[in-house]
Amino acid sequence: MTMESSVSRTFPRPPNHDKDEMKVYTRTGDDGSTGLFGAGRVAKDHARIEAIGAVDETNAALGAAHAAAADQPQLQQLLYELQYALFDAGADLATPLKSRTKTRRITIGHTSGLEKAIDDLNESLDPLKHFVLPGGCELAARLHWARVVCRRAERRVVTLSRHENLNQQVVIFLNRLSDTLFVLARRANLGANVPDTCWIPELDD
Repeated sequence: MTMESSVSRTFPRPPNHDKDEMKVYTRTGDDGSTGLFGAGRVAKDHARIEAIGAVDETNAALGAAHAAAADQPQLQQLLYELQYALFDAGADLATPLKSRTKTRRITIGHTSGLEKAIDDLNESLDPLKHFVLPGGCELAARLHWARVVCRRAERRVVTLSRHENLNQQVVIFLNRLSDTLFVLARRANLGANVPDTCWIPELDD
């Protein structure tokens, strides 16, 4: 089974919207603040911005994995959909629940799509019996890197949730996304005929 045949569409195809041109710089953040959607401005080191930034870093890491999958168009499409969903997650976090601004929220449907992808991919993988060292082929290494960046994003969102009301589906989505990236990395190694390297601790006598 190829990587392509084991990956089904996870999310609906993102729509194309024609919008006015966005400016690269506005100078409004030169004082160290940034704007939320419909909820004023906060410092750029605010916990909410740390969470949004970590989600953005995850998206960039997925972009690096996307570039390494040039010969696997269906996997690239899946990664593109995951990147789009991460933008949804960032917009969700940038729009406090008390805001009157409408935005697309992360829902249980996002997580269900990830779980289906995990189940489909796992069918071609050997059962996991040991921890796996991150690495292998280039694509797998990039997916593992995206996975750990995603875990950091999850931690940042959990930290924020201790202080502010959030859409808890964002936490669940990021948790499942890191699982998805782990399975994708294993599948990438399988497709490249590169064995996973397992961590088998040596016990002292």
